Amino acid sequence: MVKTKDINDTEGVDLYIKKLAPELAAIIETIRQLILNTDPLIDERIKWNSPSYFYTGDMKPFDPKTYKRDLVVFNLRNDQITLVFPTGAKIKDSGNLPGINTKDGRKIITIKDVADVTVKKEALQHLIKEWIKMTD
Repeated sequence: MVKTKDINDTEGVDLYIKKLAPELAAIIETIRQLILNTDPLIDERIKWNSPSYFYTGDMKPFDPKTYKRDLVVFNLRNDQITLVFPTGAKIKDSGNLPGINTKDGRKIITIKDVADVTVKKEALQHLIKEWIKMTD
């Protein structure tokens, strides 16, 4: 697939991470690299006031309110890291990754620390690859 130009805000994500406490920044950076290294057609930006990752490959036209291009967004509250996959509940094979599937189609996964990222790395990458397979 040909990479399409979308809003890239790597500098915005860099600045966002620099403002965090060092321990939290290390966890976020670890997750960030895991996501970006899963597929070359994933890019990043600040959306919904947090780092957000999206698919840049070709897709059929769709209603932007369906968030088909959006892969995952960070949600940081009270030093808890939650990864929200806006359409992740549709993925049939989530690689046994513990999380919550919501009624509105989101999949929510909590990350505790860098060790937790290491434990969940393969399952997270599997989830991302399965999500990419669903794109049309």
